[in-house]
Amino acid sequence: MNCTDANTTDPWSSELVLALGIFQVLTNLTAVACNCAVIVTILHGKHFRRPIYILFCSLASSDLLTSISGLWVSLLFIEKPESTIYGSEDLLRVYSMNAIGLLATIYNLMSIGIERYLTVSSWANLRFKVSKRQSLTAVLVNWGLALLLGSLPLLGWNCSELGMTSNLYNPLCIDYLVFITVPTGMVAFGCIFVTYVAIIAILKKQKTRLAAHDFPNNKRPTYRPAEDRVTRTSIAIWILTAVSYLPFFVGVLWDACTAVCPQKLKLGVFIFRNVASVMFTVNAIGNPIIYTLKAKNFRSALNSLRCASKDNRVHVRTVEGN
Repeated sequence: MNCTDANTTDPWSSELVLALGIFQVLTNLTAVACNCAVIVTILHGKHFRRPIYILFCSLASSDLLTSISGLWVSLLFIEKPESTIYGSEDLLRVYSMNAIGLLATIYNLMSIGIERYLTVSSWANLRFKVSKRQSLTAVLVNWGLALLLGSLPLLGWNCSELGMTSNLYNPLCIDYLVFITVPTGMVAFGCIFVTYVAIIAILKKQKTRLAAHDFPNNKRPTYRPAEDRVTRTSIAIWILTAVSYLPFFVGVLWDACTAVCPQKLKLGVFIFRNVASVMFTVNAIGNPIIYTLKAKNFRSALNSLRCASKDNRVHVRTVEGN
């Protein structure tokens, strides 16, 4: 479909650009701050020795990359909103960077779900136990696969010239977006769902076994708090994943089924695209809260880090005063 002769007027108003752009900038900056806090706390508190915190740090790093690339897109949108419709070389680079971050985030979420399942299985006297080496291997595989698939547009799989260009994410090719979206989304959500359902099932099974034993009332162990906590966390993970990625998933499928020049699309379609991008940032904010920042031991480590920095400032001022 040749759209080169179509009208290329800019449909954006300055008020709408500022409203959308500033909101995107603020959410991305919030995501950057949250994930930086997670990374610094894990490294400073020496949590990196535990396998699960290696995966948490990798997840925070991928969310940080997603937030930075999203911030870059927001600034490009504020500066040249028409370029997000007709495409540019800058957008090609930042979209590839964003794809790497998003794919790494999805793979890290899958790895965390699998690690949690294997850990609970090992705790329930089953066969598996995750080691630090295995976690590092999983992180390397996740980032290697994300770099490979996310860099394909920079390696030539793009539609900068005439071709099946995406209406929403020009100059990316629509077949590339379908290639990385449909299989990745289905496998990722299915893996996350199955692993956490399996964890809940193991906890219920352990509770049933304990109920069959004759313990004194004051010494009867219970798995109910752990089961409730895992169930609430699992539901939060499912809802956050679905809400964050569903708009983009729907947008790509709609884009693949719609053969029309971008100049003929209504402005609401591109607003929907911006909202879908914001949902990625919401996911980047929610992940550190769900996985790390709400944990008591992690909050205490973060508080101790803040207190240490305050003590250092007080000490410096005292020395200067003397």
